[in-house]
Amino acid sequence: MPIVVDIDVMLAKRKMPVGALAERIGITPANLAVLKNGRAKAVRFTTLEALCEVLECQPGDLLRWEPDGTGAGG
Repeated sequence: MPIVVDIDVMLAKRKMPVGALAERIGITPANLAVLKNGRAKAVRFTTLEALCEVLECQPGDLLRWEPDGTGAGG
């Protein structure tokens, strides 16, 4: 998938466990795992806002686009 989710990167930078993040943003750890592993089909703006607030970051710190998911052009 061309959209890469970098929640793990921000969790590491903030030294925050996944369970604590899930609790603070108000979703289950299982749903957070689906999101952070790139298996989610959609993200609610309210969830994205909560992630940014708790992790003190911008949406672009959490999501990025890579063509073909490989970084290879064409």
